Amino acid sequence: MMKENTEHCCCEGCDSSPETLLGRIGELASEYRGKEGSLISVLHMAQGIYGYLPLEVQKTVADALDIPLSEVSGVVSFYSFFSTQPRGEHTIRVCLGTACYVRGGKKISERLQELLDVKIGDTTEDRKFTLEVARCIGACGLAPAMSIDGQVYKQVNPDKLEQILARYYDGHAERS
Repeated sequence: MMKENTEHCCCEGCDSSPETLLGRIGELASEYRGKEGSLISVLHMAQGIYGYLPLEVQKTVADALDIPLSEVSGVVSFYSFFSTQPRGEHTIRVCLGTACYVRGGKKISERLQELLDVKIGDTTEDRKFTLEVARCIGACGLAPAMSIDGQVYKQVNPDKLEQILARYYDGHAERS
């Protein structure tokens, strides 16, 4: 079931129903019909409008560009920037590179899954957080590490996670 996504529209009185958003995406995409190499750009714009790229959005893009749905879906599934599920306001990436894994990265990942009641790759029900893993975030000397919206948290242990997450619920995220 497709959920209504209204949080990306910033104009007053705007009808941002899924049908209206799909219409905007179709109009935008049709302007790029026949232009070589435009698919990725169109998908970036579509994700900006809709928030993510469910099958309905992919079909709209494919129809407007007059290309096979399989080509659109292949690009969406290949690039990690694109998401087929609603994304959270904040993205948590737990490093599972060698140094972080050896020093407890897996325990961090498991505890976050418990605290947020999600699996890796999912978004919390309140759409506050999306939980992901990374092969390396470039903070090996600070292992285990994780990042939230690009902000790196070093030497994290499962006991620190509730305190870190609370900063984002309170709106007072600071560097640790």
